[in-house]
Amino acid sequence: MKDFYEKEYLPMMHRIGKTTGYLGALLSFTPALLLAIVYHLLPDWAALLTAAIAAISAFGILWFVEPISYFAVLGPVGTYMAFLSGNISNMRLPCASMAQVAADVEPGTEQGSIIATLGMAISIIINVSVLTIGVILGSRILSQLPQSITLALNYLLPALFGALLMQFAMKQRKLGVTMTVFAILINVAIKAGLFTWLPGSANYLGTLSCVFVSIFLSMKVFHAHE
Repeated sequence: MKDFYEKEYLPMMHRIGKTTGYLGALLSFTPALLLAIVYHLLPDWAALLTAAIAAISAFGILWFVEPISYFAVLGPVGTYMAFLSGNISNMRLPCASMAQVAADVEPGTEQGSIIATLGMAISIIINVSVLTIGVILGSRILSQLPQSITLALNYLLPALFGALLMQFAMKQRKLGVTMTVFAILINVAIKAGLFTWLPGSANYLGTLSCVFVSIFLSMKVFHAHE
């Protein structure tokens, strides 16, 4: 099974993942190309460059942080699927993680990678189906809900991340407590303006530092138990 996974499964998945990824990137520019070619609507290059710089300054760091952060849970195939379908932190990652828990497999293993792929495949199918209904009926339904409920929906993502934190922290309690304290301290320091000398708003530093500090501590704990 290990030979099949490494010699047949992964090469085929890499081909499919790269092909669909490049195709998705190309299709993302299709509306802009149609406006330019068919309707001759071309943006001002100075405005386009300004918008690109602003977007890169705000989100560019996530192009590096997110793949590193999520890869251990998603695996190589899941990474292709997640970044093509989107909604990674609030949909794909939790579904992949809970699928691994339900199947009793460890993240970062061959079994964990396959189970994560299956969990995300189901989440994508359900997500697209629900999203289609939501686009059609969502605004009408939300307008009928009490304000208290619509305000409570803002807490869904923090609650989701809290549940994920507890799920992994219970497996490594010392590491979980240490990283929780570290995350609080680094975010307090960011809000206090100690990192204003960094480019952008420096909000990315919280995620970036937590990712690499947790990797470093995990490696130290792993080697200490060898």
